[in-house]
Amino acid sequence: MPQVTVTIDGKAYRMACDEGQEEHLIDLAERFDRYVGHLKGSFGEIGDQRLTVMAGIMIMDELTELQKRMQGIDNEIDALRASRDEALAKANQTETALTDTLVDVAGRMETLAQQVAAKPA
Repeated sequence: MPQVTVTIDGKAYRMACDEGQEEHLIDLAERFDRYVGHLKGSFGEIGDQRLTVMAGIMIMDELTELQKRMQGIDNEIDALRASRDEALAKANQTETALTDTLVDVAGRMETLAQQVAAKPA
């Protein structure tokens, strides 16, 4: 199992990860380090554990907001699909009615043509 060293708040941590996930883990650690750095800049030296917990809570808050947005988007997609399905069903009904009407008109024209052809001139 590969291992990478990541740095959070100036401290190095050796971590294991799945094969091929090294760069991803490094990126995640860098992003987390930015949260910790932001909090440290805002609140000063309040302790590593407290900074870590606060950064974790900030990330969870953002994750929760993103999940809510995703749920809203999923709901909107479902509504759009339902509207599309209704529109397609209505279009199919209209097409069927139009086809039936055209068949009826064609039948009437055929009958009229036969009547005209059968009349003596």
